[in-house]
Amino acid sequence: MIDILLEPFGYQYMVRAMMASALIGAVCAFLSCYLIMKGWSLMGDALAHAVVPGVAVAYLLALPYALGAFVAGILAALGMAFVRRKSKLREDAVIGIVFTAFFALGLALISMNPVSVNIYAVMLGSILAVSDYDLLQIVFISFFSIIVLILKWKDLMLVFFDENHARAVGLPVGGMKILFFVVLSAAIVAALQAVGAVLVIALVITPGATAYLLTNRFGVMIILAILISVLSCISGVYLSYFLDGSTGGVIVVLQTMLFLLAFVFAPSHGMIAARRAVRRDMSRHGGAA
Repeated sequence: MIDILLEPFGYQYMVRAMMASALIGAVCAFLSCYLIMKGWSLMGDALAHAVVPGVAVAYLLALPYALGAFVAGILAALGMAFVRRKSKLREDAVIGIVFTAFFALGLALISMNPVSVNIYAVMLGSILAVSDYDLLQIVFISFFSIIVLILKWKDLMLVFFDENHARAVGLPVGGMKILFFVVLSAAIVAALQAVGAVLVIALVITPGATAYLLTNRFGVMIILAILISVLSCISGVYLSYFLDGSTGGVIVVLQTMLFLLAFVFAPSHGMIAARRAVRRDMSRHGGAA
């Protein structure tokens, strides 16, 4: 029985997949806390789909698809920021316009050169097929992103939640936002390997949303989100071996299950705690009456 349970660790591709998904999950979870607190959930989804034309162009030019995806993600993020600043459109409208435009451009390029791009791998991921080169790329992106976030997490928090104060203390607000989008785009490029463009939104939203329900302190929220994401990523890769199912799908299902548990049982913000608080208020008011 123990030999069967340890069987996945005997395959190098499984160990690589666990390492890669854990690194990707940690970075995406860190970023998800900012997206949740800022209310930018759609931003992660938009960037995930906006990288498709970059992938198509990279394949056409015989360049690494990660480079094309990264450039497309940066252009999409800057495009959203530019349109938002120069127009009176709401943020969700700007995100929808830019994201659909980039995604449509990517699909058009792929349809004109159907053999150039493995759209299935881009949209659904292929974490079990990660090569040594892919793993090295993921390690580089992950460590770069984590170092930047650790060094700048307090500055980013101030910029995101109080821009006026950030300007008053001399922080370059525009530059900090660009830095955040650079890291977010890099993380999404790495996450494409794990779950693809379709499910990457879960990696950059669900861990932060789950941690948000469990604590009121932002620093603790970041730590909890990373732990939740790393655990679900490693477990998802492991379980997919026995279930013979989509690895990205299993990872996202596990993250969703953890969110649902927090949604119901979180000590302060869960459904049960909320009902108890309502009953306490009702009994208090009833007693006062």
